[in-house]
Amino acid sequence: MAKSQPSVLVDPVYSSVITLLIIVMACVELCDAVTVVDVYRLVQYDLAGVPFGSRLAALNHHAGSSLFSSSAAAGAAADLSRTVLILPVRELNLTFIKEYIELRKPLGGLLLLLPPVFNPQNIDSAGISDHDSAKDIIKEDLRELEQLLIHANIPYPVYFGFEDDRVNAVLADVKKNDATGQLATATTGGYKLVVSAPEPRKIASPTITNIQGWLPGLKADGDSNQLPTIAVVASYDTFGAAPALSVGSDSNGSGVVALLELARLFSILYSSPKTRGRYNLLFVLTSGGPYNYNGTHKWLRSLDQRLRETIDYSICLNSIGSVSNELWIHVSKPPDNIYIKQIFEGFSSVSEKLGLKVGLKHKKINISNPRRHIYGLEGKNIDIFADDSSLSVNPSYIRSWLQFLSTTPRVAPFLSKNDPLIMALKKELADHTVEVNVQHEVLDGMFTFYDSTSGRLHVYQGLDDLITLFWRPTSRKVKTA
Repeated sequence: MAKSQPSVLVDPVYSSVITLLIIVMACVELCDAVTVVDVYRLVQYDLAGVPFGSRLAALNHHAGSSLFSSSAAAGAAADLSRTVLILPVRELNLTFIKEYIELRKPLGGLLLLLPPVFNPQNIDSAGISDHDSAKDIIKEDLRELEQLLIHANIPYPVYFGFEDDRVNAVLADVKKNDATGQLATATTGGYKLVVSAPEPRKIASPTITNIQGWLPGLKADGDSNQLPTIAVVASYDTFGAAPALSVGSDSNGSGVVALLELARLFSILYSSPKTRGRYNLLFVLTSGGPYNYNGTHKWLRSLDQRLRETIDYSICLNSIGSVSNELWIHVSKPPDNIYIKQIFEGFSSVSEKLGLKVGLKHKKINISNPRRHIYGLEGKNIDIFADDSSLSVNPSYIRSWLQFLSTTPRVAPFLSKNDPLIMALKKELADHTVEVNVQHEVLDGMFTFYDSTSGRLHVYQGLDDLITLFWRPTSRKVKTA
């Protein structure tokens, strides 16, 4: 009896555990997520110590839709602090989002669904999307939304995802439940959205990398003076609301592609003394462009003073891709300046022969304003046609690089020194130029970025309270024993 008595007291505990274990094992298939999709977190950064962007990464709340939020706004105030709103960008209500963000209303999280045409993986084999008309329908609202999100301090997780059949089916079911005006829970047939992610950490000593290549010009006999230099510059990194999605076909993939093609063409010309010009050519790919031209500043400071003084002309290629045959020259000096007039006339004369139109824009640049270049731009694409001569533009070369850049996220703080993108750009410049140098610098301390830029979203249904359904408080007798 002395041996059997403890078992009588402990058996209820074992029975409960065994019962729960059997239930869980029996529900393994039922416990699996309804769907699992990739999601991309809103950027999190500090500017001069002031926090911006999404401040959390982990997500574990019930799903709601715009139908419930609208009915709640019209009726009794609902507590959405434990609700993740799923909002397709196609149905975007900027007024509602502004209200929640600017008034800092409680919300469990926000999942913004982008149309499939915005997915970088949907760019075709030529690197050119054929969905420009579909993008134009919502791009203005999306641009405004992006500016709103990256310039706000949002105390809950914000993720971007892409519409597909699985996600749309879940959303349709959520809307059906929300149409009743009562927010569904897991026990009443609703869905729960879960992203397991650790607390975001600061990126320690984020680096920016500049890459430059050199094509020396031809000196005349007996000429001891250093040749003048023409610098061709393009910023290769980009910035957007979601770093893991920021590919920037036109910001600034188009400028990078043009620089590489110019380097390739001039490497052919400069390979022979007969066609080599009396100008040195300097090709520079800079980083940190979205952060007040941080990389360009560091490149200029590190540049040999004698070389810097030889730069007679510099052209910065930025966002030159367009769906129309129109280009713009941006200048900081007045258009009536003699030198500016000469340059503009030269561009206009050549472009006219190619059937292109060139316009001139004058705007002074205030480099003292650090927030001027925290931005996000939707990329465009470029079509180029040329003949088959050896010195003509190579459409295949351009399209292959455009495809690569249009599917490769490249937000500077998240690129390591040996990132495949940086190594590929270095190799390409080395193939067409000489004395290729790579400069690694620490990003200006005014900017602080955080990791956790993407994750896996698990959507569960009906099993949120599985443990609580079968758990019962142990009796006082068992506790005492």
